[in-house]
Amino acid sequence: MADPTLTTQCCIAGGGPAGMLLGLLLARAGVEVKVLEKHADFLRDFRGDTLHPSTLELMHELGWLDELLALPHSELLDLRFQIGAHLLTVGDFRHLPTHARYLVLMPQWDLLDFIARKAALYPGFQLLRRTEVTDLVRDGKGQTVGVRARTPEGPLEVRASLVVAADGRKSTLREQSGLKVKVLGAPMDVLWFRVSRRPEDLDPPLGRFVRGEFFLLINRRDQWQCGRVIRKGGIESVQARGLDAFRADFSKSMPFLADRAGEVTSWDDVKLLTVRVDRLRTWYQPGLLCIGDAAHAMSPVGGVGINLAVQDAVATANLLAGPLLARNVTTRDLRRVQQRRELPTRLTQRAQVLIQNRVVERSLQGRAFNTGGLPLTLRLLQRIPALRRIPGRLIGLGVRPEHIHSPAAPPLH
Repeated sequence: MADPTLTTQCCIAGGGPAGMLLGLLLARAGVEVKVLEKHADFLRDFRGDTLHPSTLELMHELGWLDELLALPHSELLDLRFQIGAHLLTVGDFRHLPTHARYLVLMPQWDLLDFIARKAALYPGFQLLRRTEVTDLVRDGKGQTVGVRARTPEGPLEVRASLVVAADGRKSTLREQSGLKVKVLGAPMDVLWFRVSRRPEDLDPPLGRFVRGEFFLLINRRDQWQCGRVIRKGGIESVQARGLDAFRADFSKSMPFLADRAGEVTSWDDVKLLTVRVDRLRTWYQPGLLCIGDAAHAMSPVGGVGINLAVQDAVATANLLAGPLLARNVTTRDLRRVQQRRELPTRLTQRAQVLIQNRVVERSLQGRAFNTGGLPLTLRLLQRIPALRRIPGRLIGLGVRPEHIHSPAAPPLH
């Protein structure tokens, strides 16, 4: 039987990129941390696999970039899309002021396993797997003082000076907190599936907008991770047309993969991502802080969700390691995290919503660039290659990229 009550300085709900990196950085600073992850491992498919140059630069600052890049991955020096008959390059990473001037595609479970191995070197870090957070624990004044969780051995309570909700866009703790959410909306959902990749396959554009169909294609070395963007709530109409029609649409949009469409053998092979774009109006309460998707659910546009979450984690460690070590985390300290990360969140979501409404939604309606020319912005990007550095910087580094300033305690050897 597990000990029904544990204590720690910081309890982090969620073992995704934000929760794991925050746990590592705090433990590295000497803070006692427990990360609660509801699954037994990180092996879950169709999660975000993009690591942007800003995240890779953080790995360089920690001295781990070469070791991380020794793991299987693929690299993108630029972002290319097919829009109707036009093959467009819309972002160039080659000129960024970083050590890795490209975007890396790596299975998220490899990244999380890597962080977990590094975090385990610090005595204050503990990862509790198969531990699903279910509720907040509050004191008589309403301040959060811990969480309740389910484990295979029975219920568990973890008491902590600070609870960090990093449990994703469907955050249990965000819901339990009662914090108010501003919903920005999204006109789309995504159906993810995969087909085999052969050694002779060339790298095609990352996305194709053709005849009202929008497909994404991600190189996962031995597989293509494919995403079909559909109208919000449109999965029932897609399924009503039948699996043969679904495979035929894929074959028309991705003719070089048409011979592999039959690898999608049932609807069980197709996973729905319900796209949400929202953010908390206030990210914190006494004793509780939300970061990553728990604070701001991002659109898949630009693939920046992981990287925003990672930046949140770095800022949180920079600002709260000291107060946690002093055992005096105040609401003012938590407010400073939101003040640091809210502007990048707002600007990124504003750009995502603009692209959703002006490009993605029009494409799904069959109106995007099929009969007319390209918008002026896209025409300029093609005529003046140097302009591609601007979206490359915005996507690759984002707004206000963070750097690691939290202290470093010696790891175990």
